[in-house]
Amino acid sequence: MRDSFDDDTTEDASDHSRMSFLEHLDELRKRIIYCLYALIAGCVVSFSFLTRIVDFIMVPISSAVIPGTMAGKMLISEPSEGFMFNLKIGLLGGVLIASPFIFMQLWYFIAPGLYAREKKIVIPFVFSATLLFLSGAWFAHTYAFPITWKFFATFGNNAYMFYMPTVSSTFSLYVKMVLGLGIVFQMPILAFFLARMGIVTARFMIEKGKFAILGIFIIAAVASPGTDMMSQFVFAAPMLLLYLISIVVVWIFAKKRKSEDV
Repeated sequence: MRDSFDDDTTEDASDHSRMSFLEHLDELRKRIIYCLYALIAGCVVSFSFLTRIVDFIMVPISSAVIPGTMAGKMLISEPSEGFMFNLKIGLLGGVLIASPFIFMQLWYFIAPGLYAREKKIVIPFVFSATLLFLSGAWFAHTYAFPITWKFFATFGNNAYMFYMPTVSSTFSLYVKMVLGLGIVFQMPILAFFLARMGIVTARFMIEKGKFAILGIFIIAAVASPGTDMMSQFVFAAPMLLLYLISIVVVWIFAKKRKSEDV
Protein backbone atom coordinates (compact mmCIF):
# COMPACT_ATOMS: atom_id res chain seq x y z
CA MET A 1 0.00 0.00 0.00
CA ARG A 2 1.36 3.35 -0.99
CA ASP A 3 1.78 6.13 1.51
CA SER A 4 -0.89 8.78 1.10
CA PHE A 5 1.79 11.45 0.75
CA ASP A 6 3.22 9.66 -2.29
CA ASP A 7 0.31 10.92 -4.37
CA ASP A 8 2.28 14.15 -4.54
CA THR A 9 3.83 12.90 -7.76
CA THR A 10 0.44 13.24 -9.42
CA GLU A 11 -0.01 16.83 -8.34
CA ASP A 12 0.14 19.39 -11.08
CA ALA A 13 3.10 21.76 -11.08
CA SER A 14 0.64 24.60 -10.71
CA ASP A 15 0.15 23.54 -7.08
CA HIS A 16 3.50 25.15 -6.33
CA SER A 17 3.29 28.85 -5.66
CA ARG A 18 5.53 30.91 -7.85
CA MET A 19 7.08 33.70 -5.82
CA SER A 20 9.83 36.12 -6.75
CA PHE A 21 12.79 36.83 -4.50
CA LEU A 22 11.29 40.14 -3.34
CA GLU A 23 7.97 38.41 -2.62
CA HIS A 24 9.83 35.86 -0.48
CA LEU A 25 11.49 38.69 1.44
CA ASP A 26 8.15 40.42 1.95
CA GLU A 27 6.61 37.15 3.13
CA LEU A 28 9.52 36.61 5.54
CA ARG A 29 9.10 40.16 6.90
CA LYS A 30 5.41 39.56 7.47
CA ARG A 31 5.99 36.26 9.29
CA ILE A 32 8.68 37.82 11.50
CA ILE A 33 6.31 40.66 12.44
CA TYR A 34 3.59 38.14 13.34
CA CYS A 35 6.12 36.20 15.45
CA LEU A 36 7.01 39.40 17.30
CA TYR A 37 3.32 40.04 17.98
CA ALA A 38 2.99 36.50 19.35
CA LEU A 39 6.12 36.97 21.46
CA ILE A 40 4.76 40.20 22.94
CA ALA A 41 1.48 38.48 23.80
CA GLY A 42 3.39 35.56 25.30
CA CYS A 43 5.47 37.94 27.40
CA VAL A 44 2.34 39.66 28.70
CA VAL A 45 1.06 36.29 29.93
CA SER A 46 4.49 35.33 31.24
CA PHE A 47 4.97 38.52 33.23
CA SER A 48 1.48 38.11 34.68
CA PHE A 49 2.65 34.89 36.33
CA LEU A 50 6.26 35.92 36.83
CA THR A 51 6.45 34.95 40.52
CA ARG A 52 5.25 31.42 39.85
CA ILE A 53 7.58 31.04 36.88
CA VAL A 54 10.55 32.24 38.95
CA ASP A 55 9.71 29.69 41.65
CA PHE A 56 9.38 26.93 39.02
CA ILE A 57 12.69 27.76 37.34
CA MET A 58 14.58 28.13 40.60
CA VAL A 59 13.78 24.54 41.65
CA PRO A 60 16.53 22.88 39.54
CA ILE A 61 18.88 25.81 40.08
CA SER A 62 18.55 25.66 43.86
CA SER A 63 18.83 21.87 43.93
CA ALA A 64 22.01 22.09 41.87
CA VAL A 65 23.68 24.39 44.39
CA ILE A 66 25.72 22.38 46.86
CA PRO A 67 24.03 22.41 50.29
CA GLY A 68 25.74 24.65 52.79
CA THR A 69 26.94 27.21 50.26
CA MET A 70 25.01 30.42 51.05
CA ALA A 71 21.96 28.26 51.91
CA GLY A 72 21.29 27.50 48.26
CA LYS A 73 21.18 31.16 47.24
CA MET A 74 23.00 32.89 44.41
CA LEU A 75 25.10 36.03 44.35
CA ILE A 76 24.06 39.34 42.78
CA SER A 77 27.11 41.43 41.94
CA GLU A 78 25.46 44.28 39.99
CA PRO A 79 22.60 46.64 41.01
CA SER A 80 20.54 45.75 37.93
CA GLU A 81 21.27 42.03 37.98
CA GLY A 82 18.11 41.07 39.89
CA PHE A 83 15.94 43.15 37.56
CA MET A 84 17.56 41.67 34.44
CA PHE A 85 17.10 38.18 35.86
CA ASN A 86 13.34 38.69 36.16
CA LEU A 87 13.19 40.35 32.74
CA LYS A 88 14.98 37.43 31.09
CA ILE A 89 12.73 34.91 32.81
CA GLY A 90 9.69 36.77 31.47
CA LEU A 91 11.15 36.76 27.96
CA LEU A 92 11.97 33.05 28.14
CA GLY A 93 8.45 32.31 29.31
CA GLY A 94 7.11 34.42 26.45
CA VAL A 95 9.10 32.40 23.90
CA LEU A 96 7.78 29.11 25.28
CA ILE A 97 4.19 30.35 25.35
CA ALA A 98 4.40 31.80 21.84
CA SER A 99 6.19 28.76 20.37
CA PRO A 100 3.04 27.18 18.77
CA PHE A 101 2.25 30.39 16.90
CA ILE A 102 5.91 30.85 15.91
CA PHE A 103 6.00 27.34 14.43
CA MET A 104 2.76 28.07 12.60
CA GLN A 105 4.32 31.17 11.00
CA LEU A 106 7.33 29.07 10.02
CA TRP A 107 4.99 26.62 8.34
CA TYR A 108 3.16 29.36 6.46
CA PHE A 109 6.52 30.65 5.21
CA ILE A 110 7.64 27.29 3.78
CA ALA A 111 4.15 26.18 2.65
CA PRO A 112 4.29 27.89 -0.79
CA GLY A 113 7.06 25.47 -1.79
CA LEU A 114 4.99 22.40 -0.96
CA TYR A 115 2.36 20.42 -2.82
CA ALA A 116 -1.29 21.10 -2.04
CA ARG A 117 -1.64 17.78 -0.21
CA GLU A 118 1.40 18.50 1.96
CA LYS A 119 0.09 21.95 2.87
CA LYS A 120 -2.77 20.28 4.75
CA ILE A 121 -0.52 18.89 7.49
CA VAL A 122 -0.12 22.28 9.16
CA ILE A 123 -1.82 21.13 12.39
CA PRO A 124 0.29 17.95 12.78
CA PHE A 125 3.43 19.98 12.03
CA VAL A 126 2.67 22.73 14.55
CA PHE A 127 1.63 20.20 17.20
CA SER A 128 4.70 17.99 16.67
CA ALA A 129 7.18 20.86 16.50
CA THR A 130 5.73 22.49 19.62
CA LEU A 131 5.65 19.21 21.52
CA LEU A 132 9.27 18.45 20.61
CA PHE A 133 10.42 21.97 21.46
CA LEU A 134 8.71 21.91 24.85
CA SER A 135 10.01 18.38 25.45
CA GLY A 136 13.55 19.62 24.84
CA ALA A 137 12.97 22.53 27.22
CA TRP A 138 11.54 20.16 29.85
CA PHE A 139 14.51 17.79 29.47
CA ALA A 140 16.92 20.69 29.93
CA HIS A 141 15.01 21.99 32.96
CA THR A 142 14.60 18.63 34.67
CA TYR A 143 17.77 16.74 33.82
CA ALA A 144 20.33 18.48 31.63
CA PHE A 145 20.81 21.66 33.63
CA PRO A 146 20.88 20.11 37.13
CA ILE A 147 23.35 17.42 36.01
CA THR A 148 25.64 19.93 34.30
CA TRP A 149 25.47 22.50 37.11
CA LYS A 150 26.12 19.92 39.84
CA PHE A 151 29.11 18.70 37.85
CA PHE A 152 30.49 22.25 37.74
CA ALA A 153 29.71 22.81 41.41
CA THR A 154 31.73 19.81 42.58
CA PHE A 155 34.91 21.65 41.56
CA GLY A 156 34.02 24.86 43.36
CA ASN A 157 34.49 23.98 46.99
CA ASN A 158 37.90 23.17 48.39
CA ALA A 159 40.58 24.70 50.56
CA TYR A 160 41.23 27.43 47.99
CA MET A 161 37.78 28.20 46.54
CA PHE A 162 34.27 28.86 47.80
CA TYR A 163 31.34 28.20 45.49
CA MET A 164 29.23 31.37 45.06
CA PRO A 165 27.28 31.20 41.77
CA THR A 166 26.03 34.48 40.35
CA VAL A 167 22.51 34.95 39.05
CA SER A 168 23.60 36.09 35.57
CA SER A 169 26.03 33.25 34.89
CA THR A 170 23.64 30.61 36.24
CA PHE A 171 20.60 31.78 34.32
CA SER A 172 22.66 32.34 31.16
CA LEU A 173 23.64 28.68 31.20
CA TYR A 174 20.03 27.69 31.93
CA VAL A 175 18.63 29.66 28.98
CA LYS A 176 21.25 28.28 26.58
CA MET A 177 20.45 24.73 27.57
CA VAL A 178 16.65 25.20 27.43
CA LEU A 179 16.62 26.85 24.00
CA GLY A 180 19.48 24.72 22.66
CA LEU A 181 17.83 21.41 23.54
CA GLY A 182 14.47 22.74 22.36
CA ILE A 183 16.02 23.25 18.91
CA VAL A 184 17.93 19.95 19.04
CA PHE A 185 14.67 18.09 19.68
CA GLN A 186 13.42 19.24 16.25
CA MET A 187 15.55 16.53 14.62
CA PRO A 188 12.58 14.25 13.75
CA ILE A 189 10.83 17.18 12.03
CA LEU A 190 13.92 17.84 9.93
CA ALA A 191 14.17 14.14 9.12
CA PHE A 192 10.54 14.15 7.98
CA PHE A 193 11.09 16.94 5.44
CA LEU A 194 14.34 15.41 4.20
CA ALA A 195 12.51 12.12 3.72
CA ARG A 196 9.63 13.78 1.86
CA MET A 197 12.14 15.48 -0.47
CA GLY A 198 13.77 12.13 -1.16
CA ILE A 199 17.12 13.24 0.25
CA VAL A 200 17.45 10.54 2.90
CA THR A 201 16.12 7.03 3.47
CA ALA A 202 16.03 4.83 6.55
CA ARG A 203 18.63 2.49 5.01
CA PHE A 204 20.93 5.44 4.29
CA MET A 205 20.64 6.69 7.87
CA ILE A 206 21.41 3.24 9.27
CA GLU A 207 24.40 2.71 6.97
CA LYS A 208 25.80 6.14 7.85
CA GLY A 209 25.12 5.69 11.54
CA LYS A 210 28.77 5.80 12.60
CA PHE A 211 29.28 9.09 10.79
CA ALA A 212 26.05 10.41 12.34
CA ILE A 213 27.31 9.53 15.83
CA LEU A 214 30.54 11.38 15.14
CA GLY A 215 28.60 14.36 13.80
CA ILE A 216 26.30 14.36 16.83
CA PHE A 217 29.22 14.61 19.24
CA ILE A 218 30.76 17.38 17.13
CA ILE A 219 27.46 19.30 17.14
CA ALA A 220 27.13 18.70 20.88
CA ALA A 221 30.64 20.09 21.41
CA VAL A 222 29.73 23.22 19.45
CA ALA A 223 26.16 23.69 20.70
CA SER A 224 26.67 22.89 24.38
CA PRO A 225 27.14 25.98 26.58
CA GLY A 226 30.23 24.53 28.27
CA THR A 227 33.48 23.10 26.97
CA ASP A 228 33.49 20.22 29.44
CA MET A 229 32.66 16.61 28.55
CA MET A 230 29.66 16.49 30.88
CA SER A 231 27.64 19.24 29.17
CA GLN A 232 28.57 17.85 25.75
CA PHE A 233 27.38 14.38 26.75
CA VAL A 234 24.13 15.83 28.10
CA PHE A 235 23.50 17.32 24.65
CA ALA A 236 24.68 14.25 22.74
CA ALA A 237 22.66 11.63 24.66
CA PRO A 238 19.17 12.85 23.59
CA MET A 239 20.46 13.53 20.07
CA LEU A 240 21.42 9.86 19.73
CA LEU A 241 17.92 8.82 20.81
CA LEU A 242 16.36 11.39 18.48
CA TYR A 243 18.45 10.02 15.63
CA LEU A 244 16.93 6.58 16.21
CA ILE A 245 13.45 8.13 16.29
CA SER A 246 14.27 10.00 13.08
CA ILE A 247 15.14 6.70 11.37
CA VAL A 248 11.65 5.42 12.22
CA VAL A 249 10.09 8.68 10.97
CA VAL A 250 12.01 8.45 7.69
CA TRP A 251 11.06 4.78 7.27
CA ILE A 252 7.36 5.66 7.65
CA PHE A 253 7.21 8.83 5.57
CA ALA A 254 10.00 8.42 3.01
CA LYS A 255 9.01 9.04 -0.58
CA LYS A 256 8.66 5.71 -2.37
CA ARG A 257 10.57 5.20 -5.59
CA LYS A 258 8.48 4.76 -8.74
CA SER A 259 9.90 1.27 -9.26
CA GLU A 260 8.43 0.26 -5.90
CA ASP A 261 4.97 1.47 -6.90
CA VAL A 262 4.71 -0.82 -9.92
